Amino acid sequence: MHLIRVVLITLSVSLASAASAQTAMVHQRDASGSTHTAASQDKRPNILLIIADDLSKTLPLYGDSTIVTPGMDGVAKDGVVFNRAYCTASSCTPSRASILTSKYPHQIGEGGNLHGTLPLKYSNYTRILAENGYRVGLQGKGWGPGNFKPGGYKENPAGKSYKSFESFMEDQPGDSPFCFWMGSHDPHRPYEASLKTKLGIDSLKVRVPVWLPDNDEVHSDFLDYYAESKRFDQMIEKAVALLKKKGIYDQTLIVITSDNGMPFPRVKANAYDMSTNIPLIIRWGDHFIKGKRLNEFVSLIDLAPTFLSAAGVSVPAAMQGRSLLNLLTSGKSSGQRQAIFSERERHAYVRAGNMGYPMRAVRTDRFLYINNLRPDRWPAGDPESTESNRFYGDIDDGGTKAVLVKNIDNPVYSKLRSWSLDKRPEEELYDLKNDPDQLKNLAGDPNWAKVRREMADRLTKWRKQTNDPVTPSVDPFDHYPYYGVPKQGIPKTGK
Repeated sequence: MHLIRVVLITLSVSLASAASAQTAMVHQRDASGSTHTAASQDKRPNILLIIADDLSKTLPLYGDSTIVTPGMDGVAKDGVVFNRAYCTASSCTPSRASILTSKYPHQIGEGGNLHGTLPLKYSNYTRILAENGYRVGLQGKGWGPGNFKPGGYKENPAGKSYKSFESFMEDQPGDSPFCFWMGSHDPHRPYEASLKTKLGIDSLKVRVPVWLPDNDEVHSDFLDYYAESKRFDQMIEKAVALLKKKGIYDQTLIVITSDNGMPFPRVKANAYDMSTNIPLIIRWGDHFIKGKRLNEFVSLIDLAPTFLSAAGVSVPAAMQGRSLLNLLTSGKSSGQRQAIFSERERHAYVRAGNMGYPMRAVRTDRFLYINNLRPDRWPAGDPESTESNRFYGDIDDGGTKAVLVKNIDNPVYSKLRSWSLDKRPEEELYDLKNDPDQLKNLAGDPNWAKVRREMADRLTKWRKQTNDPVTPSVDPFDHYPYYGVPKQGIPKTGK
């Protein structure tokens, strides 16, 4: 009898433990500061991040009907579209580092620079998920460009590289979840000139931003950009088809986004809305609300906490982002962000001594305030860099830039040149209600002095809270090693 009783007690404990494991729910803090319930350990989602390279909100989902994007539209139909999602920096490497670590670029040392490295000491959601039973992989462009080895990584911080998502899925076991980073190189320059013809969009009309020249050469350049945007969407279609074929589409948490804005003058490597306000679409079967469009301020630093919370894994306290699970499940958040922050450290090697052009920016519902910390330098790069043999090198080479540079002394182009190429004052303030393109700087207008002070104070407070190391006399980002492929005569490290 005693033996039977022991066996029954043991069996009861085992069954209770199994039931507990099956129903155990992990509580995480959401964007409002309240708690919500994440998925149980045995119901963890697959996680698929599909990320474009230099894609702005030039998409039908955001009112630009130049091309059709059935891939994105299909995911959005049963998912959530964010109108006000922002990257932390309009520069590939730091933006991608922020996604992985949920930290602002100035908080991750060398990770804040383009062509830098990412120190292993900072928590990384892909590593955390791998340690918690996820199979992690990468296709295409992951973290970078840069050199991950000096930071302590043995492979790309986004995961082990695979030829394709299909090849990764061939070996995916059915009893464990995966975390996959699908990185496109589109629509990054240089462009494939014949692609727009292959896709049949070479005669489409395009809407050129008012700060850029509106001529045939620029139109052609934009059509190249749209062609690569279209190819990115085709990659999404292919990935969705594979998930559906394997019967795991609804079990996969899908995120579609971009690291920063499009590679055109006054966009990429800047802090304006077109630079940092990027597309974001999120879907997870019946777990999230469907077909909704949200206006809450969200940042790409929120993705890592969201992924970890959905997987039932504790979010490291050092992460700066907020889990979006409550927002995605209810469509409501009682503690919305009142402001969003972005920045820029050193981008390309385009100034004497490999100096950067640090910016800090805060954006509220009504205003955008930018602090150019080194206004004596050229924001687009030196007009002519004898060290790198580049002209305004923080603007990617292409047809639109060529038109601006070619007409730099043409008085007709003086305003266009000033917006994209000229030096800028230390402070910029824009009234987004009346100036959505951010072309009229109000920082020096006494009528807006109170707003300027308030925005500057808000930015200063954030910089202190996040331990920003840049001061009027010190900038470590100017001196971190440069791991890009330098042109002849350029050292790999800053001076």
